Amino acid sequence: MARHIEQLNTEVLVVGGGVGGTAAALQAARRGVKTLLVSEGAWLGGMLTSAGVAAPDGNELAAWQTGIWGQFLRELQQHPDGLDHGWVSLFTFDPRLGAKTLAAWVHQLPNLTWIAHQSPVAVLTQGRRVLGVRFPDYEIRATLTLDGTELGDLLALGDLPHRWGWEWQGEFNEPSAPVGPNAMTEHYPVQSPTWVFLLRETVGNAATPIAAPTMVGNHRFQSPWERHSQAAFLSYGQLPDRHYMVNWPINGNDYGQDLNRLVGRQGEKQAFLQEAYEYSYAFAHFLQTQHFPHLELATDIFPQPGGLSPAFALHPYYRESRRLRGQVTLTEKAILPQGQVAPLPLHNHQVTSIAIGNYANDHHYPGYDFPLAPKSLQWGGRWTGTPFTIPFGAVLPQTVQGLLPCEKNISVSHIANGSTRLQPLVMNTGQAVGMIAALSIEQNCDPQDLAVREVQEALIGDRWAPAAVIPLFNLTPDHPDWADWQRHYLDHPDAYPESGHCPVDATRACLPLAATPLVYRGQLHKPNEHSYQFSCEPSVPPLDLITVRPEVEQQLQQLRAGTQITVGGRYNPSGNWLIAEAIAL
Repeated sequence: MARHIEQLNTEVLVVGGGVGGTAAALQAARRGVKTLLVSEGAWLGGMLTSAGVAAPDGNELAAWQTGIWGQFLRELQQHPDGLDHGWVSLFTFDPRLGAKTLAAWVHQLPNLTWIAHQSPVAVLTQGRRVLGVRFPDYEIRATLTLDGTELGDLLALGDLPHRWGWEWQGEFNEPSAPVGPNAMTEHYPVQSPTWVFLLRETVGNAATPIAAPTMVGNHRFQSPWERHSQAAFLSYGQLPDRHYMVNWPINGNDYGQDLNRLVGRQGEKQAFLQEAYEYSYAFAHFLQTQHFPHLELATDIFPQPGGLSPAFALHPYYRESRRLRGQVTLTEKAILPQGQVAPLPLHNHQVTSIAIGNYANDHHYPGYDFPLAPKSLQWGGRWTGTPFTIPFGAVLPQTVQGLLPCEKNISVSHIANGSTRLQPLVMNTGQAVGMIAALSIEQNCDPQDLAVREVQEALIGDRWAPAAVIPLFNLTPDHPDWADWQRHYLDHPDAYPESGHCPVDATRACLPLAATPLVYRGQLHKPNEHSYQFSCEPSVPPLDLITVRPEVEQQLQQLRAGTQITVGGRYNPSGNWLIAEAIAL
């Protein structure tokens, strides 16, 4: 009997329920457009949730916490568990909470329909236009189709122009790109994925044994914390309730054997996934039997199908995807700073930025060191990446109509992908693409025919989650002049300062001490110009003092070492830091 295929029609179809796809669907539907979101698994959120990386990197400063990314953080911060647990990120949370939050937002919107457990099998096209997508149980036709899959699957299924892997230095003249193939590039055509898992702490010797692995021995995991202590290894990804996320890059569970199988035949991909899972399982066995007998797999986290352990994420954490060949390709030079910020992207003297990011370029090739051009600075007592933007042309196909990318599959070089692939930026890029799709439906035009300023104005003025398109260190979304200065630099790009600081009084957005979780009294120390410490008692070693708020950073810069101050904020024992949200003398 032939399988029944249900026929559906919508204005916007988003394929993939990851970070970018979910944000795009939310934005399009919030704008009033009829939207269908189709996910492969049971959870929305991808890298943030179903891939288990509930410790996102990048866009951590208050000025970068805009759009749906900022809304997501504020929602999680209201939960009793909060966000301060590990030291690898300022935001660590239970992945179940992240998935629940995103699902609740989706269900609030009557014009947004979510279909789970469907993977695309074909892209429907007519000439150069994408008309929709066929799934095992559905054929969905849409005015616009958005590719939010983890590996850019629609680009391949539709035979659409795209890239996979390296570009050599001669193509884009990127300072960090290899001149040509070498042993590392042959072994790793793309960055290594990781199959994340969660451990939990038990009392005494009550831990459930992790069975011996079937694939690999423990010899592969020699000295995984050679640069850290065992305690720091655990607190790296500490989550609420003594759970630990294991996404460890140093002789850990990154897996990169024959990565081209990910874009090969289905059987080849499944073989890679099985090996990556078994490799990560072997790491879990190694950790328990060799070093942490009080830890066991956290078997109550993920709704795992197919007999895999529910302590393991629903799929690997993919750091790289097929990448669209767009009207503009974002390269390494466009993300590197001139001063403290990257130059704004311009086309015909008009700023074309639609999303902001700041992550320091980071690539994963286990066994190889790969130096990259620096793009970090000290700010607020800690190291952070320098900001850059995603240009409109990076989400517009060169020749195809009816399709937009909204995940790691935007038009970006392999080198620059190390900065653009992180969860916060992908979430806000997805939001921007969702807005582009909605405006195109409203105006009955192709995305390529939209005026970029209309997109920017819609993002800045969004009713649900206003999003920045201009990076400004000292201007947070709660500042009364935020939107005015966003528009000012869109109108006057030549005035955009290389410092990334606009001429406003950041203290106008100061939080009162009474609005902070805890208040501490002690002495300020300044080991160097951009790092701070805080001691409550002379006999106790000082804590690192950090902040993400520009008004607090401004105060810390102006205060002298030895000053007695009152700090309102939160203490993180994993990082041994005090996060200052307000300061008073």
